[in-house]
Amino acid sequence: MSEKIYFNTSNKFSLKRTLVNVSTRLHHTVAPKHAEKVARKLLLTPVRSKPKNSEPSGLVKGELQTSEGRLTTYRLGSGPVWLLIHGWSGSANQFLPLMEHIAEQGFTALAYDHPAHGSSEGVYGHIPSFVRGLESVIDSIDDLAGVVGHSMGTAALLECRHQKLHDCPLLLIAPVLEYLENLFGSLQRSGYSMKLFNAVAQQLEQQYHYPLQSIDPYRKLAARHCPTTIVHDQLDKFAPFDVSQRAADEMPAVNLVATQGQGHGRVMTCAQVMQAFDALTKS
Repeated sequence: MSEKIYFNTSNKFSLKRTLVNVSTRLHHTVAPKHAEKVARKLLLTPVRSKPKNSEPSGLVKGELQTSEGRLTTYRLGSGPVWLLIHGWSGSANQFLPLMEHIAEQGFTALAYDHPAHGSSEGVYGHIPSFVRGLESVIDSIDDLAGVVGHSMGTAALLECRHQKLHDCPLLLIAPVLEYLENLFGSLQRSGYSMKLFNAVAQQLEQQYHYPLQSIDPYRKLAARHCPTTIVHDQLDKFAPFDVSQRAADEMPAVNLVATQGQGHGRVMTCAQVMQAFDALTKS
C-alpha cells in the first residue's frame, strides 16, 4: 500500500487526495492511537515483489541473523565481495543479471533482501532498519571491494557509517539523494495527514534513536572521497535526475552516466551499469 504513496508523482488536483487528507486528519483527531497504528501499517509496509529473474547456476542462498530479524542473502562467484543493496519494495532478485556480470569479472556478488522485503523476516521497512540490516551484512564480509545500491537502497548506503565503507568505491543506480524532499513531496501529493505521519516518524525516532531530519544522503555523499559512479535515467519519474547531475557537478569524486529510456527499474540491468562497474573496478 505504501508504494502508492511513495511512488506518487502526480501534481494534478485529485478529489481522492482531498478525501485522503480529510479522512486521515479526522481519524487522528477522533482516535489518535488507532490512527497511528493504521498509519504505521500503511506507511511502513513495503510490497513484497515477486521474483522476475531466473536464478543462475551457482547461486548460494544463506541466512543472516540480525537485530532486524533473519535476512536472506544471495552469493554468486568468488573473489573480493561487491555488495548489492536494493530499494523500497524491491528485492535482491532484481540484481541477478548484474550479479552474473560481477561474478564473471572475478568477484563475489553478494546481495540480500532488506527487512520486510523479499524472503527476509520483518513487517515494517524504513531507513533506520535498512541501515541496521546493512551494518550486520557488512560485519559478515571480510573482503569488501565495493558496493552497488539502487533507489532507496542508496540512501541507506550513504547513511551507513560502517568503517568498512570509508574506502569503498560506490556504484549508485537511480539514487535517492534528497531523501526527505522526495518523502515529503510524495506525502504531500498523496494528501496524507502530515501530522499523522510525524507521529509515526517520532515513534521510529524514539525506537531507533535516529532523527528523521538527520537523514541527508546528498550531504554524506559530498563528504566521501572515494570514486563514485552514478547511473541514472534522464526521465526517471521517482528519483530526480537533476539531483544526480548536480552531485556530479559539485563533487569531484562523483561521475555521472546518463541513460535514456531505462526508467527507474530497468536501468538496473542496462549496459551502462555493466560498463560503469567495469570502469570502477579497473580504476
